[in-house]
Amino acid sequence: MPVDVWAIDGLSFTGLEGRNAEAMGFMSDGTATGSRSGVRPGDLGLTVTLAGSTINCSAGVAAIAYPGQGVYRVAFPSSVSPGNYTAAHATLNRLDLVYLRVWDNSVDASGLTKGDIVYLAGTPSASPVAPTPAGTQIYMPLATISVLSVSNGSTASVSQANRPYTVAPGGILPSATAPAAPYIGQAYYDGSNLNVWNGFVWEVYFKTPGAWVTYTPTWTGSGSNPSLGNGTLVGKYSKIGRQVTIHINVIPGSTTTYGSGNYNWALPFTAANNGCSWVLNAHLLGTDRWMGQLIISPAATTAAPFFNLSTTNSRIDFMTPTRPETFANGSALRITGTYESAT
Repeated sequence: MPVDVWAIDGLSFTGLEGRNAEAMGFMSDGTATGSRSGVRPGDLGLTVTLAGSTINCSAGVAAIAYPGQGVYRVAFPSSVSPGNYTAAHATLNRLDLVYLRVWDNSVDASGLTKGDIVYLAGTPSASPVAPTPAGTQIYMPLATISVLSVSNGSTASVSQANRPYTVAPGGILPSATAPAAPYIGQAYYDGSNLNVWNGFVWEVYFKTPGAWVTYTPTWTGSGSNPSLGNGTLVGKYSKIGRQVTIHINVIPGSTTTYGSGNYNWALPFTAANNGCSWVLNAHLLGTDRWMGQLIISPAATTAAPFFNLSTTNSRIDFMTPTRPETFANGSALRITGTYESAT
């Protein structure tokens, strides 16, 4: 079986052989010779804009991968206009598609060998969706155009949220969703977090590892749920790898209702399921000051504080609306500690 080596003097290559060799320079899609299509991160090329009803796409470069056909590198040295968008519908909104297409006669039997920017109008609808190009087409989306109906003002706007990005192998991919078939050590940035595949799960690393982040720790009761009213509930966490440090501060107000049963507060991340329970510090300031503990069980998504049963009984039990004393306007519950998260 022939082995294609790029590039040695005297060898001749078909387009397919060359495209398969090109796949080495792009992020894999999880198949043997497949790659991920996209534009380059940080590259302002192939940006779609509107000038009135005229659609324009700036100069730029991209790579389009097609199953079994390797990678098509495409370059547009100057801006391209695929024409004007279709006029607005009288009463229904529409979502149109602008995409980069390659015609390769050996693949699609189109009789053409070229690349271009193509506009495709969507179907007016109460819930419009972008159209999908029909037939065997080698293409990559660049943008959608939202065209409001005449009754809604006939305005149009461009979104490039659907354009994919690609990077060299080992590069950090900007993507709202995790790459398919990840390899150990693969990383992607979802706009908030840096995620790295460890072979089992995506490890989450924040933009500034260890920075404190605010979250809302939902307060529940095993019998009925409390209602915060005009009270104060603050949650913060710091996460480095799987190590999560949390702080929760609860101050009931005059309109707070207290529910019934054992109290729990939501964790920012599910606890690791490794057979360990974590013990954190809890402090209740009321008529008296009470020192307690917050217990986080394996795989838990919530955690419960425990306090002494009374001022004369040092055994501990779940915190309730009346244990260790009546939780009331002006009281304060403070929780601080560290646990291991599942991801």
